[in-house]
Amino acid sequence: MIKANKLLVSVAVSMALYGGSVYAEEADDEEDSNVIIITASKRPTSLQETPIAITVISEESIEQTKIQDIYDLQALVPTLRVTPLQRSTNTGFALRGFANGTNNTGIEPSVGIFIDGVYRSRAAAQIGDLPRLDQIEVLSGPQSTLFGKNASAGVINIRTKAPSFDLEGKVEIGVGNYNQRVVKAYVTNSLTDNVAFSLSALSSTRDGYTTSIANGLGELNDRDRTGFRGQLLWEPSDDISVRLIADMSEIDEVCCTIANFADGPVAPVMAAFAGGIALDPSTPFSYESALNFNPVNKVEDSGFSIEANVDYGSFIFTSITASRTNESSSRGDVDFSAADLLEERTRVDIDTFTQEFRLTSTGADNKFDWMVGAFIFQEDIDTDDSILFGTQARGIFDTLFGGPAALGATESFYTSLDAGSILRSGDGAVTEYTQSNDAFSIFATFDYELSDQLTATLGLSYTDDEKEITVSQINTDVFSAIDLDRDLTVFGVPITFLGQDALVAGLRGLQFLQPMLAFPNAVEDGKSSDDDITWSLRLAYEVNENVNLFATASTGFKATSWNLSRDTRPTDADDNDDGIIDIVAAGLARGDQEYGTRFAGPEESSVFELGMKTRFEQGAFNVTIFDQTIKGFQSSTFIGTGFVLANAGEQSTKGIEFDSVYRPTENITLTLAGSFLDPIYDSYQNAAVDQNGNAIHFTGRAPTGIHPRSLVAGVKYDFELASGSYAYVRADYLQESKVLVGDASPDIYREVGTVNMSAGITLLNGVNVQLWVRNLNDDEYFMSAFPTPIQAGSLSAYPNQPRTYGASVSYEF
Repeated sequence: MIKANKLLVSVAVSMALYGGSVYAEEADDEEDSNVIIITASKRPTSLQETPIAITVISEESIEQTKIQDIYDLQALVPTLRVTPLQRSTNTGFALRGFANGTNNTGIEPSVGIFIDGVYRSRAAAQIGDLPRLDQIEVLSGPQSTLFGKNASAGVINIRTKAPSFDLEGKVEIGVGNYNQRVVKAYVTNSLTDNVAFSLSALSSTRDGYTTSIANGLGELNDRDRTGFRGQLLWEPSDDISVRLIADMSEIDEVCCTIANFADGPVAPVMAAFAGGIALDPSTPFSYESALNFNPVNKVEDSGFSIEANVDYGSFIFTSITASRTNESSSRGDVDFSAADLLEERTRVDIDTFTQEFRLTSTGADNKFDWMVGAFIFQEDIDTDDSILFGTQARGIFDTLFGGPAALGATESFYTSLDAGSILRSGDGAVTEYTQSNDAFSIFATFDYELSDQLTATLGLSYTDDEKEITVSQINTDVFSAIDLDRDLTVFGVPITFLGQDALVAGLRGLQFLQPMLAFPNAVEDGKSSDDDITWSLRLAYEVNENVNLFATASTGFKATSWNLSRDTRPTDADDNDDGIIDIVAAGLARGDQEYGTRFAGPEESSVFELGMKTRFEQGAFNVTIFDQTIKGFQSSTFIGTGFVLANAGEQSTKGIEFDSVYRPTENITLTLAGSFLDPIYDSYQNAAVDQNGNAIHFTGRAPTGIHPRSLVAGVKYDFELASGSYAYVRADYLQESKVLVGDASPDIYREVGTVNMSAGITLLNGVNVQLWVRNLNDDEYFMSAFPTPIQAGSLSAYPNQPRTYGASVSYEF
């Protein structure tokens, strides 16, 4: 664990290492031509002068490292973690160790993702291959003041290129191992003197890198993505611009690979019913699959946006209107074995409308700048999931309970049960959820120059968020519908009164899909209403043209997230607020009613930062020391039978993040970036339950999956050939220290040391040839882990992607 004094020492050492060069050099005209312009403050400013902890990925880095989607970003941004899980659409994003938004459609991420100013609320709308990128900005820490909804942990701000009035275009063809084939193309030109357009298209396919050991099944973790994007840019005058973007994309993939890490006592029974087909836990990185059918993941995403900017001289009016639709579906083998035990099917439809208005001063007053705006958000979610018993479910549990007569004997207790009705193939539960979310925020920022060198910035935002939820279920699991406490009797006397608690407990273990208490109902209205005021205060001090210091205090907010999963339960409260007393009094509770959580309440974040940004003739160095806390952090933990959604009392992270670039010669560029984190659950009672149903408390523990140390080092050699063509060779290394992977998987650790390389040559005729390899050293680690469902003592995990490599040829004009 990193202590505060060690953090300060690290900053001091870093400043000492770079200080001589920083203060010795003055900016010149050549440096000014290379100034990085960002939009993190929603106005064009230089990276050097913007008092925000931010990492910028340039167009050149995106091209050279073959970044295709958000998952690839983490290889260049040490403070960012992107974790794909059991479905293509189930991907988590973390900044400074704060992450949520997976395994539950109701949970919106704490890391907001914006593409061309438009908020993307769910991973399914974020994971597609990225279009013609211009720049990516990763903002660490709460950004709720300017970015509004759900930016309590940070923001990933993605900008694509606008149309050009000059004829430009590019065609690229790529191939790689696992039969990878990529085709990209775009063209842009003017239609009239004041209207320009651009069209782009993408097709990316690849065979899977995981082989099924079950007969007749193909590979897993393939890639099949297509996308189209069109833009119009209208500039009727120097003061007016209107940009229209329309896009659509599709994903149709077999995902995702599950490795077997440990076998529990049930594993031999599962293998026997699968004809001996099972994964070997001693070789978890064999990239083999032992499912009885391959999982299917399909996503269709589309939308449009209109951004208008009008310059009135002293201020600019901006309007961004967007509408998006995302439809996804999946079918998965959720017992993760070759036995036919359980199947899950999901469908999620999301319709989102956003509107943002801004008025931004143009700097006519050199001492005072301002921005005021409003953000409107409306989203409707309609989703359902099905969990169904397979053809071998009954046989497996007959075996576990001692023989084929075990379940039959249980059925004899109830005249209402037909023979063979317990765990009957095709029975299960279909649950439908809807959520309507209306939110708005009003925000303002004010920049005032206290002196020629010192500027103060105050930001304020008010957010109001309202949600309405409905949950209903069709349940055909007839045995789970029985109230054992009430209905299991001997001569009319409940068997629990006769000291047969152990028998009842064993039978209850077969009630996997206890009927859900639908809502709204007489007690629960299925509504939440939250509002909050967030603020930010920054001081920026310009030491000289090369050195800027800043101090920041800011807050963030994320509204209530509802548990839109089969694990939603009436709140286990000891008062009359939608708790046990009201549920029972209303006659809604079963005798063996299960309680849990319907939602996790709002989370509120705060951060204090001290930072320095420098540039010098041969490079730049930026560093931030921070103390960030989220109260009521919305956490979803898998415990083997489902996901527990709850508020962590308080989670905090102290740390340092830095990035640097150094050019010792005109041809060599060295980069080094890193983060050192000290995360802890300051308070988190009843975080989960173990296999025996006992409460687990996380207070005082470090959250899992957060690396105390993450470093990204890179070296690039540029050179010019005799013909005048340009060439480069580049290598990047990602190193992450050892950390426990999952809260409920105490024996699985992850440590990363991955090398990526690329090389390319650009000829004078516009032809470009690239060679690339990701995970050159074939590094092996787990991205996440969990207790295997229905198999106490077994552990499963998601392995990382093995080595991939390829080549591409493009022609640009």
